[in-house]
Amino acid sequence: MSILKSMTRCALMGIAGAALMTSMMPAPSFAQDVTIPIIVKDTTSFYWQIVLAGARQAGKDLGVSVPELGAQSESDINGQISILENAVAGKPAAVVISPTEFKALGKPVDEAAKSVPVIGIDSSADSKAFTSFLTTDNVQGGRIAADGLAAAVKAVTGKEEGEIAIITSLPGVGSLDQRREGFLDQIKTKYPGLTVVADRYADGQATTGLNMMTDLITANPNLVGVFASNLIMAQGVGQAIAENKLGDKIKVIGFDSDEKTVGFLKEGVLAGLVVQDPYRMGYDGVKTALAVSKGEKVETFVDTGANLVTQANMADPKIDALLNPKVN
Repeated sequence: MSILKSMTRCALMGIAGAALMTSMMPAPSFAQDVTIPIIVKDTTSFYWQIVLAGARQAGKDLGVSVPELGAQSESDINGQISILENAVAGKPAAVVISPTEFKALGKPVDEAAKSVPVIGIDSSADSKAFTSFLTTDNVQGGRIAADGLAAAVKAVTGKEEGEIAIITSLPGVGSLDQRREGFLDQIKTKYPGLTVVADRYADGQATTGLNMMTDLITANPNLVGVFASNLIMAQGVGQAIAENKLGDKIKVIGFDSDEKTVGFLKEGVLAGLVVQDPYRMGYDGVKTALAVSKGEKVETFVDTGANLVTQANMADPKIDALLNPKVN
């Protein structure tokens, strides 16, 4: 009898021990070993570093591996195509990408989507293969810039009239083309007193923006306003305005922000910045990609919003959070 009790006791202890070990083991999770690469246009740009910071935090929160990929320049189209092809070859659960150039990335995105779900952020491509797309409404962003420029010109001259210019960082980039379209349309329909005397394309370099703006100052002595449609151009144009001490005469609206352009805004070199939410694009891009890889239904288009930042509202908590995102 004592032997039977002993055997029974041992058996029960074994079952209890097994149950304890099972309870101590981590619960299986779909996200374990899931890889979702994010591919940006330029890993050296502060704007894209914010996007990557959002994606990084999403990876931590969701337990997903998020390789941070991208070229060294927004003009390196072939480099981004190669990065996309290599990422897909690694058989990830999904890919998040901001295409560098609308036409050139169309077929590569089509090919990638045959193997994995592709989530687009910020800029589009000539493809219908995106499972979901998260971006600023860039046409609306251009309209916001036009309204901001008109208001800044009126504050100085008393009227919404005068010669203005637009400088676009690169040709053929979906988001930049849309901002230009929205800006020019708003000027034409709402501000007939503002005349666009220069519509220039640069090469993606801040120095080129600086040189273009310097030339515009010389060639157009009656210039009252400029729209610099991305961060790099805002840096270059702002530098030209600062060097020539023309912040009171020529009003500039930039797009996106970093320490330099926010400094220009505080000093009055720039009249305003149209600011997106790149952190949200990165975070929600990865979150959406994970949902898609699990077979969940997601929105096909998400507008992540844009705001005009001026000296008057830059201290507002909501605006401050956009100007000073956590990048670590």
